[in-house]
Amino acid sequence: MTVPKHIAIIMDGNGRWAQLRRKPRIFGHIKGTRVAKKIITACSRKGVKNLTLYAFSTENWLRPQDEVSFLMDLLRRYLKKETENLVKENIHFSIIGDISRVPNDVKLAITGAMQATAKCTGLNLVFALSYGSRQEITDAVRTIAAKVTAGEIKTSEIDESTVNAALSTYPAPDPDLIVRTSGELRLSNFLMWQAAYSEFYFTSTLWPDFTETDLDKALQDYHRRQRRFGAVVNNDENLHH
Repeated sequence: MTVPKHIAIIMDGNGRWAQLRRKPRIFGHIKGTRVAKKIITACSRKGVKNLTLYAFSTENWLRPQDEVSFLMDLLRRYLKKETENLVKENIHFSIIGDISRVPNDVKLAITGAMQATAKCTGLNLVFALSYGSRQEITDAVRTIAAKVTAGEIKTSEIDESTVNAALSTYPAPDPDLIVRTSGELRLSNFLMWQAAYSEFYFTSTLWPDFTETDLDKALQDYHRRQRRFGAVVNNDENLHH
């Protein structure tokens, strides 16, 4: 079976999962964190080289302060607890996003995990944290504009590779497969440049209920697809378009 080099997951539905069980939203986040750990390990063992998880968006800062504080503390505890396991599984950890608003204790936990896994050569695990694709693209434009102003590059020399190199995901490959749980059918400001030719897999399963079996279904669906990147594979196929 063809295994995607890069899987990106929008982990959606924690709050709804908790509400369906008449529990506070934080219960969904706790369960969702446990699921994330299992899926990370599963991807690593299946030979996936890159896994990007949408952990916290720029819009998530607009949630109630109690929930935001809990999510930050949950992330800190997860990294403190799981760093040793990441090293054991040979998983390299990094983040993308604007962490200037992230509490200092969380920043320390992020730095510790990144330093501890710096020499790991297996799965590249990326948390998109305080991340928004529009902000990322805006920052990339600023970076390129500064280079033009400094005379380092001419406007005529700007191409897709220039933009790509200015993004926070560089030099990781674009996601082959983007998975979104909970039945929502949108990107929600996630990897919009990078998703130009990604395959999408949407499932109504809420993230806390997502299992390795669900992951396998997504991988099987991906395996059945013929990726053309805008080209036509053969004349017979072209007759059907």
